[in-house]
Amino acid sequence: MGTVEINDLTKIYSGGGGGIVAVKDLDITIQDGEFLVLVGPSGCGKSTTLRCIAGLEEVTHGTIELDGVDVTHKRPVERGVAMVFQNYALYPHMSVRKNMSFGLKMTTDLSKAERHEKAEWAAELLGISELLDSQPKELSGGQQQRVALGRALVRDPEIFLMDEPLSNLDAKLRAEMRTELQELQQDLGVTTIYVTHDQTEAMTMGDRIAVLDGGQLQQIGTPLKLYHKPQNQFVAGFIGSPSMNFLHVTARDGVLEHDHFSYEIPELVERDVEPGQDLVLGIRPEDIELASDGDDNSIPTTVSVVEPMGELSYVYIDIGDQTYTASVSGELVFDPGKPLDVLFPPERVHLFDPETGDAIKNRVVSEEVEAQQRSI
Repeated sequence: MGTVEINDLTKIYSGGGGGIVAVKDLDITIQDGEFLVLVGPSGCGKSTTLRCIAGLEEVTHGTIELDGVDVTHKRPVERGVAMVFQNYALYPHMSVRKNMSFGLKMTTDLSKAERHEKAEWAAELLGISELLDSQPKELSGGQQQRVALGRALVRDPEIFLMDEPLSNLDAKLRAEMRTELQELQQDLGVTTIYVTHDQTEAMTMGDRIAVLDGGQLQQIGTPLKLYHKPQNQFVAGFIGSPSMNFLHVTARDGVLEHDHFSYEIPELVERDVEPGQDLVLGIRPEDIELASDGDDNSIPTTVSVVEPMGELSYVYIDIGDQTYTASVSGELVFDPGKPLDVLFPPERVHLFDPETGDAIKNRVVSEEVEAQQRSI
């Protein structure tokens, strides 16, 4: 079993002005065998949360339970967890074999032969058996990462904790390692808590994603749920690349009024807003459509910059003095400085409260997507 219960977790670092609150009132339940990703900007509290689970940071308030046992004040070695760090933390004077088995030497009664047997098992699983007698300085970044993973694997932990383990790799290798990590976690069925600031990693790897900001949980759910039904403007802007476009509008006389256009409110939007209400309209780049002559609700823009990506292009469009992003087919050609009329399909529009950031309306999704969002 590898369930984790985080209850009312708060971590405050002492200092002037009452200290620095790194994590505040965090409540998360992680199921056995689940791959949970903690994501958010730098300083949001995700690594601090992971270190509290590992026992590397003392909790200020709250509790942490592993398999129903309160481990809040237990030493790291007593928690049944293994951690993979961002910088790999390999011993430079030890071979790969010794790096992977050294932790067992310090924390178990296994014989040298048994420790080496475990290291060889992990190396074979990770495809680095031929490197067991090599030194860390002889390895590439990806190979060093596998050694760090192997050192965690031999511990046979209940919980894997991973703190941005792929951030030091180049883009191609990072993508390859994402796939390998997912396959490894699925094969082993070990509960994994993975920290990253990269929302692409979060979307592609996690069974669920927990979005943190300012030390507080903003939303937790499946990748599709966070993408299509963000609870607030922060989650909407953080999840998705390129990020969601936001425009300030006001509801008046059946339209959403912007300084540079008016957007007629269909029934599915009108029932969610009040006359005179200030709103933030959100639309994802891929949901913006090109308008044809005579289309209702077309919005005049000017092409600013075009970034061809191959299959698609990112077209940066100006509305007034603000620039927004549209994702369109890579077969289309656009000239910077030229006018371009676009559409915001009503069923794909999000609306947020400009003061609280809370979602007032999310885009409409299909029944299939709804079912996937409820699957976990």
